[in-house]
Amino acid sequence: MALFDADAASVSASEVLDELRTLPFLADKRVVVIRGADDFVSKNRQLLEKYFENPSPTGVLILTVNSWPAQTRLAKQLSAVGKLISVTQPKPWQLPQRLCQYANDAHGKDLSHDAAALLIELTGDDLCRLYSEIDKLATFVDKEKVIAVNHVELLIGHNRLFDVFEVIDAIMAGEIARAVERLRRMFAEDKTTEYTVVGAFAFHFRRMFNAKVLLEKGLRQDEIAGKIRIWSNKKDSFFAHVRKLSLKQIGQYLQKLAEIDHAIKTGQTKAQVAMEQLVLGLVAGPT
Repeated sequence: MALFDADAASVSASEVLDELRTLPFLADKRVVVIRGADDFVSKNRQLLEKYFENPSPTGVLILTVNSWPAQTRLAKQLSAVGKLISVTQPKPWQLPQRLCQYANDAHGKDLSHDAAALLIELTGDDLCRLYSEIDKLATFVDKEKVIAVNHVELLIGHNRLFDVFEVIDAIMAGEIARAVERLRRMFAEDKTTEYTVVGAFAFHFRRMFNAKVLLEKGLRQDEIAGKIRIWSNKKDSFFAHVRKLSLKQIGQYLQKLAEIDHAIKTGQTKAQVAMEQLVLGLVAGPT
């Protein structure tokens, strides 16, 4: 009852100011949140400047904006009456450390760097989704202090990785109907697949690339399997796939997955459509 939460397009400046000056009920402060407030600030700059000169002692105004130019009078006034909080997505290379920190702060767990990297590969780089997966992992490991790679594989990666392996197995066998059917089942059985499918495919192809490099260096199959964590019951099929493809071909597939990831994130395509097109292309062979 002490919160007013509105979209900037649906509220007037007078309503906002009235809400800020309304005494809170059963609380010390009344909080007024205006979301997407860039245009709201531009249209009501003078009113806000006057309010910043004499803000309500019982009202807290929160404006969410995409930009806050430091040279404006409003921005300069803010330092005396409030605070600017910048929220930015971590850079890709910062994500593992951010996840390790969150696991420790939120759950008192040590998330290994390798486990964090695998989690990002399987889940994507959306921070909220990654935090949610860590919450699940913390419950999954129970009293164990460390969240390790095997925990990520068991809880998050197991089904996704094996499902993707089945799709790739069908692709390598030239069985287009089985490959598409398995892919469609992935989307039908798990609604989060649209967020994780690209990462799961990329994870497999990166391992294939690494295995191909090690094979060409002369390492034995069992040595490679230990280094890149190939499941024993899938080992023969995995290396059969690797031997069918060149490094250039695997690289082309990884490049295509990167393009698909970008297209999905920028709204140019849907995950299921893009991945079915990829599967059809893989069955036909690289260009």
